[in-house]
Amino acid sequence: MSDKDTIAAIATSPGQGGIGIVRVSGNKAADIAKKVLGKKPQTRVAHYGAFFENNATHIDKGIALFFEAPHSFTGEDVLELHGHGGPVVMDMLLKRVLALGARTARAGEFSERAFLNEKIDLTQAEAIADLISAESEQAARAAMQSLEGRFSSEIYQLVEQITRLRIHVEAALDFPEEEIDFLADNVIADSLDEIQKKLTKVKNAARQGRLLKEGMTVVIIGKPNAGKSSLLNLLAGQETAIVTDIPGTTRDILREHIQIDGMPLHIIDTAGLRASDDVIEKEGMRRAKGAIDQADQVLYVNDSQTALNEAEILNWLPEGVGVTFVHNKIDLANQQPGIEHRDGSNDKNKTHIYLTARTGEGIELLRQHLKQCMGYEKVTEGKFIARRRHIEAISDAESYLKQAHINLHEHKAGELLAEELKQAQQALSAITGEFSSDDLLGRIFADFCIGK
Repeated sequence: MSDKDTIAAIATSPGQGGIGIVRVSGNKAADIAKKVLGKKPQTRVAHYGAFFENNATHIDKGIALFFEAPHSFTGEDVLELHGHGGPVVMDMLLKRVLALGARTARAGEFSERAFLNEKIDLTQAEAIADLISAESEQAARAAMQSLEGRFSSEIYQLVEQITRLRIHVEAALDFPEEEIDFLADNVIADSLDEIQKKLTKVKNAARQGRLLKEGMTVVIIGKPNAGKSSLLNLLAGQETAIVTDIPGTTRDILREHIQIDGMPLHIIDTAGLRASDDVIEKEGMRRAKGAIDQADQVLYVNDSQTALNEAEILNWLPEGVGVTFVHNKIDLANQQPGIEHRDGSNDKNKTHIYLTARTGEGIELLRQHLKQCMGYEKVTEGKFIARRRHIEAISDAESYLKQAHINLHEHKAGELLAEELKQAQQALSAITGEFSSDDLLGRIFADFCIGK
C-alpha cells in the first residue's frame, strides 16, 4: 500500500445514526467528488445535493465538504460526504467511492498522513486517539491540551535547549586552537543543570498525564488482619475478597477495576506481610512484592491500635512509588476519621488517613485523596495527556543527561559529554516523531479507529 493512494473509510461509529460520514483523502478526491456529486464542489463550502451511484440513480442526499491540499487535516485533497447514518447507506456510499479509485484506509491512516505531511506531530496524533477514548472529563481536557500542542511545546523547548548546548560543546571540540577550557565553563554547567530541572518538571507532568489516560495502579499492603480485604471491598463496592477474623485469609493477589468520578483505578489486594514457613503464604508475599514494583501508589493498611514504623516501610518501598498510610479500625480505638500530612507538607508519601473499612466511615477522605493523586482538579490548565512510551523516552533522556553531568564534572571528557547530549536529544525527539522508526509508527497508528 502506497501513501500516494487515495484512501476512504466510514468515519462515524458503526450502527444507525442521524448522520454518517464517508471520508476520502488523496489525489483522486477531486475527481471522485465530481462523479459522486455531478460537479466539483467549491473548496471549504458546504454543498447540499444528491450522491450519485450513476447518472440516473441516487444513493442518498446530504452535505459534501471539499478541502483542497494543503489546507486539510491530512494535507491532501480531502472529501467528506455527510449522509444519513444507516449502515446500508454508508456501505453503499463507501462502495461507490472505492469503485471510483480509492482503497479502504487502514486504521489511523488519515492521522498518519497528517503526521507524515507535517500537519501534526506524533504527540498530537496520539492525542486524537486519546481524546476519542477518554473515560473522564479530566482526561478529555488533558488530551485536548496535547492536541493543541502543549506537550509538544514542552518537548520542543527542551530539544532546543539541548541543541544550543550541543553547539557550544561541539564548537569548542572542533576548534581547540581557541584554547578555551570549556569543561570549566560555567555556562555549560549552568545550562545542563537548567535542562535537567526542566526535564524533571516535564516528567512529573507526563506521569500525571499518563495516570489520567491509563488510570492509577494502587496496591494494598499491610500485615495480616489489618483490614486490607475489607478496604478493597469498600472501594470496589462489592464483596470481591473473602473477609474473616483469621489472619492470612488472602494468599494470592486480587485485582479490581473501578472508577472514582470517572477516573480509572486499578486496585490490587495482596497477601499479608509477615514471616511464614507456609509455602503458599510465601508465594503470596513474593507476588505482593512484584505488584508493589508496578504500583503508582501503595496503600499501607495498619490496625490503628498497633504501632506503625513509618520510616522502616518507606525504606523498603521502591523509589518513586507514593505511599499512603491508612489507619483502619478507628472505631475500636475511639478515634475520629481524618487526614493529615506529616511534617507540615503536602508530600503524598507522608499522607495518613484514619477510617473504618467495616462501616465506611472516613472512606470519602481516601477517595478524594486518590483522585488528587491521579491529578483530578477542577482546573486543568496546563495539564496534558501522556503515554507510557513518553515516560520511557523522558527517563532515557534523563539518564543520558545524568551521565553527561558525570562526564562534565568528574571525567572532564568533552567528547563523551557531547555524545550523551546527542542521545538525550534523540530520545526526546522520538516523542514528537522527529526521530522515530517505522516500526514505532506502525504500532501507534494501528491502535486508531478506522476513518481517523
